[in-house]
Amino acid sequence: MLLVVRIVVAPDSFKGSLSADRAAQAIAAGIARAAPGAEPVLRPVADGGEGTVAAALRAGYAAREARVTGPDGRPVEAVLALLGTTAVLELATAAGLGLLDRPAPLTATTRGVGELVRHALDLGAQRIVLGIGGSATTDGGAGMLQALGLRLLDARGVEVPPGGAGLAELDRIDPAASDPRLAGVEFVVASDVDNPLTGPSGAAHVFGPQKGASADEVRVLDAALSRYAAVLARDLGADVGAAPGAGGAGGTAAGALALGARLVSGAGLVCDLVRLPDALAGAALVVTGEGSLDAQTLHGKAPAEVARRAREAGVPCLAVAGRVALGAEELAAAGFTSAHALTEVEPDVARCLAEPERLLTELVARVLPGVTSA
Repeated sequence: MLLVVRIVVAPDSFKGSLSADRAAQAIAAGIARAAPGAEPVLRPVADGGEGTVAAALRAGYAAREARVTGPDGRPVEAVLALLGTTAVLELATAAGLGLLDRPAPLTATTRGVGELVRHALDLGAQRIVLGIGGSATTDGGAGMLQALGLRLLDARGVEVPPGGAGLAELDRIDPAASDPRLAGVEFVVASDVDNPLTGPSGAAHVFGPQKGASADEVRVLDAALSRYAAVLARDLGADVGAAPGAGGAGGTAAGALALGARLVSGAGLVCDLVRLPDALAGAALVVTGEGSLDAQTLHGKAPAEVARRAREAGVPCLAVAGRVALGAEELAAAGFTSAHALTEVEPDVARCLAEPERLLTELVARVLPGVTSA
């Protein structure tokens, strides 16, 4: 009887050059070239931000589209992944920085994220997984709450305007019309930051400048979020202002916590979503990777989580990357059997960035025989 060698392919994206899904396909092409009889099992992964929905879709979830409000108020087409009663959502598809023609740090809204949650509820979801990352917003998830029926009112009883700056006018929150289905749903937010909502290490100060906020605008946003936190605590009993991780995605995590969400490690959650443990059972090798395998990789990044789980399953783990900045001892301690960079094939970094798929396929084809025979 012919024994088919199964190789799990579980890379993260090569940021700026290659999505996780395309990286997985390039790796699979290298496997086919070096070991034509092997069976590659594609399980691209993510850290819980951008790429989370794509990873779920590759693992067998079904795509469902929804037209929602973008961060600047214009409609956008967003996609969620659905399997049974679990829906996987990605903030970036509804409120991502890439959806803006120009930054809008004071007015960008997460309303579309709430509309996407509502769409998942309409589809019968009982477990909602929200990946946050790449957000254009610093509104504390206020727009998300408004889309789910909560009323954020100023002193005149009028809804506050969209965006973080509008929260300076917040006087009270009325939850009476909130979507009743939220009470029966498990809401999980994938995030790997531990920043609080406000203060020097909060959403406005740390992430606001990345979204185009000037120093003065950062101060405006931080003061508005402080007001928001106080009203959330008073009117909803949600004391989230200093909660670790509440500052994720411009404070969207804080709004989710106010709805009863649970914050979890993004990489670990995605590995579970794509059923990586099942794929590893009986595998001869797992191949993972990302753009830069470095010190950050070891702090909650997806390739390190893949390597950890591979070691637990007794499966060797090969890492491929644009660059490898970890020493042999660090790699071994993290669970990587070996690691190779695209520069081994093409020393010109500019060409590595321009042709990552071709070079990744070539790299895997070159190194795989040595790994599988070791």
